[in-house]
Amino acid sequence: MKLSNEWFSALSTAENGNLIIVSGREELDEFKACQKLKERIEIYWKYEGDEKGMPTDAEAELMETVQEKLQKVMEKDKLAILTGVYTGDKERTLVFYARTSRVFGERLNEALAEFDLLPISLYVEMDEEWDEYTDMYEMKEFEIE
Repeated sequence: MKLSNEWFSALSTAENGNLIIVSGREELDEFKACQKLKERIEIYWKYEGDEKGMPTDAEAELMETVQEKLQKVMEKDKLAILTGVYTGDKERTLVFYARTSRVFGERLNEALAEFDLLPISLYVEMDEEWDEYTDMYEMKEFEIE
């Protein structure tokens, strides 16, 4: 299975009306069907943001650096795949599907060791059918051109 790095971006809104930018990964049907990546791991990153709830330039730069590092570390042997990113309303959420949350946690700690303590929290759930990904992928109809 070949992992592409094709993404789409769409717009959504939070309950309070703030804008949410949804970035979803394309071409993951084979990974979804293989049934090896059953655990969904969501990383929540709260940030100060601007008056519209979007990250400041400095926050966005740090979040991009961390995201790139995590994606590289987790995807090198397909332990986990980054499938979606939600940014807005003073929070960024990274959604991974993983083989095992235990090893994911170990790699997460190793990958983030070079950074100062980050304001993140994690949520783990079994999601063998990739329900979150399927719901997120429906946002593609609202893709930003």
